[in-house]
Amino acid sequence: MLLLGLAFSFAMAANAQHNKVRMADNPQTSPQGNGVKSKIITTPCAGFMNNPGVDLQWKPVMSPIRIMHRSKPDSAVQRLKAERLKMKLQQEAKKVTGVENGSQSVVPTIGSNFAGNTNNDMSPLDNSLAISNNGIIVSVANTTIEYDNMQGQNIYFNDLISFIGDAAIEGVCDPVVIYDSGSDRFIFFCQVSPLNSTKSKLLIFFSKTNNPSDGWWYYKLTGNPLGNGGAFDYPKLAVSTNELYITGNLYLDNGNYDQSVIYQIPKNPGYNGETLNWQFWKDIAGGPFTITPLSWGQQGNYGPGCYFVASESSDASLIHFYNLTDDMSAADEKLEYHPVNVTPYKVAPDALQSGTAVKLNTNDCRMLSGFYLEGTAHFVFNAVYADGYCGVNYNRLDVSALTNQSTTFGLNGSDYCYPSVSSFATDKTDRSVMIGFLKSSSTTFPSIRVVNCDHDFNWSGSTEIRAGDAYVSYTGDPERWGDYSGTCRQHNATRPTIWLSGMFGNNKNVWDTWIAEVYGTSSGIIETASDQKPLHLFPNPANNRFSLEFELPSPGTVKISILDGNGKLIKELFSGRGQKGKNNFSFNKENLLPGIYFIILKTDDAIIKNEKLVIAG
Repeated sequence: MLLLGLAFSFAMAANAQHNKVRMADNPQTSPQGNGVKSKIITTPCAGFMNNPGVDLQWKPVMSPIRIMHRSKPDSAVQRLKAERLKMKLQQEAKKVTGVENGSQSVVPTIGSNFAGNTNNDMSPLDNSLAISNNGIIVSVANTTIEYDNMQGQNIYFNDLISFIGDAAIEGVCDPVVIYDSGSDRFIFFCQVSPLNSTKSKLLIFFSKTNNPSDGWWYYKLTGNPLGNGGAFDYPKLAVSTNELYITGNLYLDNGNYDQSVIYQIPKNPGYNGETLNWQFWKDIAGGPFTITPLSWGQQGNYGPGCYFVASESSDASLIHFYNLTDDMSAADEKLEYHPVNVTPYKVAPDALQSGTAVKLNTNDCRMLSGFYLEGTAHFVFNAVYADGYCGVNYNRLDVSALTNQSTTFGLNGSDYCYPSVSSFATDKTDRSVMIGFLKSSSTTFPSIRVVNCDHDFNWSGSTEIRAGDAYVSYTGDPERWGDYSGTCRQHNATRPTIWLSGMFGNNKNVWDTWIAEVYGTSSGIIETASDQKPLHLFPNPANNRFSLEFELPSPGTVKISILDGNGKLIKELFSGRGQKGKNNFSFNKENLLPGIYFIILKTDDAIIKNEKLVIAG
């Protein structure tokens, strides 16, 4: 059991490495199929990247207009969601008051917390973060990256296009960042053109040191590995002792889902800026959708090879478990498939919000997050909790016996979605976890919460990380939500600690990001459906932003300046590259005193925008 209030220490060394478990020798654990391995592909380093960040006071951000995604066409999922939405609305009419199914007294406690990545007209934000053993946080979202210390001091900020600094890259999305505690390095990922197989690319950045400010080695891998008109989307990342694994779904140019693939990449060449010799796995047995690779849950790594899990997108009672038996260097490695029967789970309908009829997209039951620790695979995804409301489906799969325990955490009357799970244990035998998730209901605005599940599968009550300020509506109905939130264990903390990043509704009816440190205490309150009081810990400076949308006929240099009412230059906010098509620029206007200002946007040829800005007193 978890003992709180006492400092604990890790027995594992900083570079501790761990072995995989031996599967029980019986017919139930025999592989039921395999994947097909590609030939080895060679990709040279595209360069060393350490582009300067923007002014941290003004935080000017330039990015193309949001990139659209495709999802697996599944009429059955849409039919079930529509039917269950009717059930949910019937419950709403009854005004049923629920109580969270928490029972234990240990609940999450919020430590340092602060506003995270600025939203630049993107939805969803796809929040992801990682924290190193020296306390540096790298946080990413569509479409920005920032470095912070644990007190919330911003060290670096940039939009992703400027961060990359590659003229061939016009737009990116789906950023993911992880911290490899075994190697003491960061890995950052984003993708290009999930709708176009000829342009689809995976962009991978390996930090040179444990300090991201020292720069990154940059690689561009094809997002059409089969060469059949497929484009890569919905990435997941993990590391083992020697390798990096990137999984994703391939969609054909005609919009149809093709298959899920696994990229297997030796990581040490990436940390040294050397050529990558890598391979991928295709035609994977079981026909999985959105495979999730599992890193070791605490300090260090495990291997050789890696474990993977996938759930069905619709109603099911099956989990796909995969064992990649060895590293690439073994030459005889296999991707073994093991179907595991689990407690049935069901796809949840879209979520409700207070103050609007616009719903939030809950997607489906695809796998969202997981890790592996000492014989157990931990993982989470969205599923029905009760009466059509979405909850957090949490699983512990015994890798040796291939048996699974699962439970769903939720609140009747609210939707709990897009969970991310991290180990909250004192040692590798403790199965305690923290799970961050997003919440909304017909009586509350979209918010961020966190819950603990202890070693014995007892839930705490959940704790609010950041209340929503208003409903969200700016891209359609349903509004995009998720597609994922981020949690990361702080491996060298003096007590079990995780960090969390998620999205909430701000007072401009768009998404914003909040980052928080989470540890445990021995008291708390179980939330009920009638709990509607928002808690505002800090004002959110990201709300005070001015946005400007413009369109360019071709890529080119753009300069954006702010002048006072007399035409005097106050600040040159941006000088850099704009992309062909629609672009969006925003900056923090808190630095301006009350008065009248003008925003001037110039290209090489002419002034294309002269926008008046009034700052009220």
